[in-house]
Amino acid sequence: MPGQRKRKRKRQQREERAGHWEVVFNTQDEAEWLAFNHRFMSGREAPDPSMIRVDIFCGRLAQPTGYQLSLFVPA
Repeated sequence: MPGQRKRKRKRQQREERAGHWEVVFNTQDEAEWLAFNHRFMSGREAPDPSMIRVDIFCGRLAQPTGYQLSLFVPA
């Protein structure tokens, strides 16, 4: 499709200028995750919820569940 590469490149450049996600905490222990999450939200000024990303990676028999908290860092 004509112009698709150019549109894709421009979209990627806009996204790069906006900022990036920085991992703050990463664990596979649910109790540790809950304790950190509680301290993070109550210990200081809680960041804007739109600037927080929580990833929970589903575990299976061979791999445990993973928990990750990231903050958006504006460029």
